[in-house]
Amino acid sequence: MSSDHEHTHPSGEEHHSFEEVQKHIQKHVRIYISVFAALMVLTLVTVAASYLHLSLGQAVTLALCIAIIKGSLVAGFFMHLMSEKKTIYLILIIAAVFIVGLFSGTWLFHSDIVHN
Repeated sequence: MSSDHEHTHPSGEEHHSFEEVQKHIQKHVRIYISVFAALMVLTLVTVAASYLHLSLGQAVTLALCIAIIKGSLVAGFFMHLMSEKKTIYLILIIAAVFIVGLFSGTWLFHSDIVHN
């Protein structure tokens, strides 16, 4: 027989107690607040970096690095992509192959191989 905290519905789904659901929600709220705090810190870092006297290349590189981190946090946690690892890796591999194809095509087009 099932415990006091879990009940099995006729459809086979488990139902959890209110306390378990509340703990689960609180855990996720803490994660969302932590991610939000990290995004705010990274935004401050971005603003602070704008006051550094960096070359254009360095400034763009730093800004892109910060943007990649922030975008990864948003996609991973707020869009729930952390739990979709297989799908994400498949899409990443397809995108990488596509990018390599584009760069290779561009290189071949502008190289002497095509023009000869």
